[in-house]
Amino acid sequence: MPLHQAGQPAILKAMASIDDQLKDAVDKFKIRIQQFRTGRATPALVEDIVIDYYGTPTPLKAVAAISNPEPRQLLIQPWDKGVVQNIEKAIQTSPLGINPVTERTQIRITIPSLTEERRKELVRLLGAATEEARILVRRVREDEMKNIDRREKAGDMSEDEKFRARESVQKSVDTVNKEIDALRENKEKEIMTV
Repeated sequence: MPLHQAGQPAILKAMASIDDQLKDAVDKFKIRIQQFRTGRATPALVEDIVIDYYGTPTPLKAVAAISNPEPRQLLIQPWDKGVVQNIEKAIQTSPLGINPVTERTQIRITIPSLTEERRKELVRLLGAATEEARILVRRVREDEMKNIDRREKAGDMSEDEKFRARESVQKSVDTVNKEIDALRENKEKEIMTV
């Protein structure tokens, strides 16, 4: 049950932003796992690579159109043709382990198939990213529980309201953790599919 439906005014005040904070944690996790290469080409794989754009660190998506004309291929077409070499260099030095091919004013990337060893490594990294998301959720939960306790001690809510608020926070956290686990399971299946 979303916290904003808890019903008590004191509870509503105490937890005004927790749903947004939990949603942000899930959104960050989704963005993070999009970057795991699964053998299929997706613009999310390279769009956040930072390039040197005339002395300013800039994400690739801000200086080029990124498309995938084939399932295992990306095509990067910079709007400013003078940054083609910078884009190529940034992709080569990224931790993705892919080599771009420059074709005059555009860059083509072919995504190689993953080895079994690399798949296992990606699953391990996925587990670490999942744990980071869970830690973020736990921090949000702990902060909110402390806030509830402070509000009860200050007299802004009764003891019954405090227990209802704590229960509502825990339900929201449990829902978010289930969503994170489902996202992890889906991504792991995607990674391990040959």
